[in-house]
Amino acid sequence: MEETKNVREERLEKLNKLKELGIDPYPSKITLSGKHISVTTARDLMDKKVLVAGRIWSIRVHGGVTFADLKDGSGLIQLFFQKKVLNDKYNILKLIDTGDFLAVSGTVIKTQAGEISILVDDFQILSKSIRQLPSIWYGLKDTEERYRQRYVDLLLNDELKELFKKKSVFWNSMRQFLIEKGFLEVETPVLENTVGGADANPFTTHHGALDIDLYLRISMGELWQKRLMVAGFDKTFEIGRQFRNEGLSREHLQDYTQMEFYWGYANYEDSMALVEEMYKFVAKETFGKLKFEIAGKKVDLEGKWKKIDYTETIKEKTRTDIVIATEKELKEKLKSLEIKYDNNITKARLIDILWKHVRKEIVGPVFLIGHPVEVSPLAKRMIDKPNNVERYQVIIAGSEMGNGYSELNDPIDQAERFEEQQKLRDEGDPEAQMNDWDFVRALEYGMPPVSGFGVSERLFSFLVDKPIKETVLFPLLRPEKI
Repeated sequence: MEETKNVREERLEKLNKLKELGIDPYPSKITLSGKHISVTTARDLMDKKVLVAGRIWSIRVHGGVTFADLKDGSGLIQLFFQKKVLNDKYNILKLIDTGDFLAVSGTVIKTQAGEISILVDDFQILSKSIRQLPSIWYGLKDTEERYRQRYVDLLLNDELKELFKKKSVFWNSMRQFLIEKGFLEVETPVLENTVGGADANPFTTHHGALDIDLYLRISMGELWQKRLMVAGFDKTFEIGRQFRNEGLSREHLQDYTQMEFYWGYANYEDSMALVEEMYKFVAKETFGKLKFEIAGKKVDLEGKWKKIDYTETIKEKTRTDIVIATEKELKEKLKSLEIKYDNNITKARLIDILWKHVRKEIVGPVFLIGHPVEVSPLAKRMIDKPNNVERYQVIIAGSEMGNGYSELNDPIDQAERFEEQQKLRDEGDPEAQMNDWDFVRALEYGMPPVSGFGVSERLFSFLVDKPIKETVLFPLLRPEKI
């Protein structure tokens, strides 16, 4: 709710009056005597002298007595101002508005109405607000306005604030789990000469000092973490931001947080067992439960997770055998399902689009295995099925909630796959992977068997059953017209 001009002008007048009285409306520190404590702590110190600070939430004037509610990060407490106690300083309260920050000292009492309050004997203005906050009960209703003025949205909505506290627990519990399993947290480059580690369209930027074009990473340092496996590290992980220049949806953002781990001397079967344990741990730590309702689907993370086969599941759901189907047949199947696609698309992309259609019906949690090599350029081939790879995806509520491999460590095979991917890229596929010859060189020095896995903040958004944009503190928006 945008501020009316008159209210803002009135507050500016009050600001000037404070300055005329020699009062600094924006001091750098609290100058009242005493030790600053939280509102929640103060509420337990009946009959004690306290010093608290926070934002004025409401004001009620009754002649020579003024009541106000003060809110800090811990809670709310009533303030009780009396003219006979404050004398001339009481008059300054006329220049105080809701939204202003105040420090107050006084004694904790209980009013005749039974309300725990602070009988104020002194106060200090810490910050004068120029704009009036929307009504606590009305809040910000327009979605775009809520995202643009997230600071107001969070201020008025304690439930939203709790959501982001849970998100912090979500990532920290994942970090705790991996560290306790012996993984080392690392940091890898965000700016890359050659982007890799995923099928995605990257953002480009320019490095002025070096005068070179660079890419923002599209994975959580996959090829860098595997270089660390070459370098002798056995277990690494990274949690950070990555960027993909793709469409927006309920499930997708263009910049988001991801975790990836890499585990030496382990394969995708080992990784699946670890991931199942990790998801259950994170869910319990964050939400205290393993049962969720997501987009109308009841999802239970408890119990042993099943495995389903990529090719067989598509065949079962669409009567299409992707092993023998031609590009023409795949396109005809997509048309019959009323699924849009680009006419110049490759067979691998057609298969991927068909799978994503099928995936919507799977409640999970399940592990999807048996991916064709065409859709997995970085995964190790299965020994008994060389056209398939040792890869898995976690499927929950019809969407991918994690992706893992037995990583390819054959430099010859990797070089051939990179060349094929680069050919697709040169032919116009912006999501095909680039030919990273330096990574191939690293593999030529030898990399042990490695299993890698990645999961994004989409998992958190699904567990709280909200659009992913709602679970981001400051979502990206078009510039506001002023």
